[in-house]
Amino acid sequence: MDDYPQLALDQQLCLPLYAASRAVTRRYTDLLAEVGLTYPQYLCLLALWESDAPLGVGELGARLHLDSGTLTPLLKRLEAAGLVTRARDRTDERRVLVSATEQGWALRERVADVPARLVEGMGMSAADGRALRGLLDRLIAELEG
Repeated sequence: MDDYPQLALDQQLCLPLYAASRAVTRRYTDLLAEVGLTYPQYLCLLALWESDAPLGVGELGARLHLDSGTLTPLLKRLEAAGLVTRARDRTDERRVLVSATEQGWALRERVADVPARLVEGMGMSAADGRALRGLLDRLIAELEG
């Protein structure tokens, strides 16, 4: 293996990114179980809550870095739970618009402490969290751009 030091597991960026992603997702899963949400459902609701208007499925998928094949079943489950509605855009029948219901909006208050509770268990300062977020945003932009 000495001929290929670049292949040493401890030299790979992918492993700690993968392990950290799984650990963070697990922590979110534990926190969100209290309100009956999955992590992807939470992300979807976050995007809807910060939007001034209903989002098209395509816009929502782009915002969440999800394709429609992954997003559609997720939206169907959220709709069945009464948390979102899906409706055809009146100006463009090809578009499906998604918005949070009153029940979906009410859930926002119940999960408002999730980000703080997550950070508490991460062992990093708020500044470290912001710096990490900035690095990850740059990484995603480069890889997806």
